[in-house]
Amino acid sequence: MWIERWEPEDERFWKEEGGERVARRNLVFSVLSEHIGFSVWSLWSVMVLFMGPEYGIDAAGKFFLVSMATLVGAVVRVPYTFAVARFGGRNWTVIAASLLLLPTVAAFVVMEPGTSYGTFMVCALLTGIGGGNFASSMTNINSFFPLRQKGWALGLNAGGGNIGVPVVQLVGLAVIGAGGGPRLVLGIYIPLVLVSAVCAFLFMDSISSVRNDTGAVSAAVRDPHTWIMSFLYVGTFGSFIGYGFAFGLVLQTQFGRTPLEAAQLTFVGPLLGSLIRPVGGRLADRFGGARITLGNFVGMGAATGVVVVASVRESLPLFVGAFVALFVLTGLGNGSTYKMIPGIFQAKAEAKGLVGEAAAAYGRRLSGAAMGLIGAVGGLGGLGINLALRQSFRTVGSGTGAYVAFLLFYGVCSLVTWAVYLRGAAARTAGATDTEEKPQLSYAEV
Repeated sequence: MWIERWEPEDERFWKEEGGERVARRNLVFSVLSEHIGFSVWSLWSVMVLFMGPEYGIDAAGKFFLVSMATLVGAVVRVPYTFAVARFGGRNWTVIAASLLLLPTVAAFVVMEPGTSYGTFMVCALLTGIGGGNFASSMTNINSFFPLRQKGWALGLNAGGGNIGVPVVQLVGLAVIGAGGGPRLVLGIYIPLVLVSAVCAFLFMDSISSVRNDTGAVSAAVRDPHTWIMSFLYVGTFGSFIGYGFAFGLVLQTQFGRTPLEAAQLTFVGPLLGSLIRPVGGRLADRFGGARITLGNFVGMGAATGVVVVASVRESLPLFVGAFVALFVLTGLGNGSTYKMIPGIFQAKAEAKGLVGEAAAAYGRRLSGAAMGLIGAVGGLGGLGINLALRQSFRTVGSGTGAYVAFLLFYGVCSLVTWAVYLRGAAARTAGATDTEEKPQLSYAEV
């Protein structure tokens, strides 16, 4: 249904008039749809585990397949963001969920030896539309919740979606362990796609006041914080999705694991990284997203340093342990960076002299527009990781060169976070995340 009046910052509306109940119901079914979308998006991280020598595709070719799925998933996030306001959150969720039948049915038809590489590539490209569900889902849920709860709500929404990556890998593990083929995995997901579309139709809502705002889009594009946060999101979410797609292939290619052995390890990191994302949002609500994000990038750099050592020593236990830690840190960082986005734009609103609902409305307009752009650029980080690993394996026979590059990148992300949002004058007084208790906070607290 369409909701004509929506004022989440009004405590009476939120608590006494049912606003919180409606928002939570929409959050539940948004998570379901986004979860299935992530599973479909990461489908080829599982399909390549089934592709033995009889398929005639080498490791570089497999990395390229998953890279193309990542690319499309990043690009479609931009139109998906604006589709929410064009069609309504409920209506677009139904459409986006239904579109997932295209890649799942197509892969079901062609998934067998003898199919051309070009056909597999088309199917991998189609799965990219599952990545768009994240952008529309986050934009939609951003409109439902008050600023004081956005870190938790966006973290829970995104974490529930992110967990689609390890879940489809667990399904693949179960199928491989049972001696089944790739079509069985697809046969499980096709009816789940239908369930998510039906649930969105029956139980979700659209907010009529959310409309496409070209002025907000233009303002978000011009604002440097949109691109700074995009860069930081490359480091967090780009790492999560890139490693999630590539980890099984790395275990097979660098450490000689069988498909079953790789599948037994592949899901652990993405699972923990997904589960921890709401915690990152909650910590950001309490301590400030910039502080949590900086500490997170420092930790990611340390974990990547251990990955480099493990790669050089060819130590599988150390390698897996460090990568699991890296996945956990990407999840925390995903939650904290996304919490920063609405806080930054409300801080800018209060710097302009806006207060109360006017500041909140300004923050919602610009953060909603910025989220699609930030999510799209962040998704491209996954493409970069897979292409870097592909090139590293082609040139030196291992992923060590790529891991060193990732380590240097996390160092740059740490420096940018500190310089822009925490350093002295950069952490200037600009606005609040909790305007009633702390009317003048710095960017460090967003």
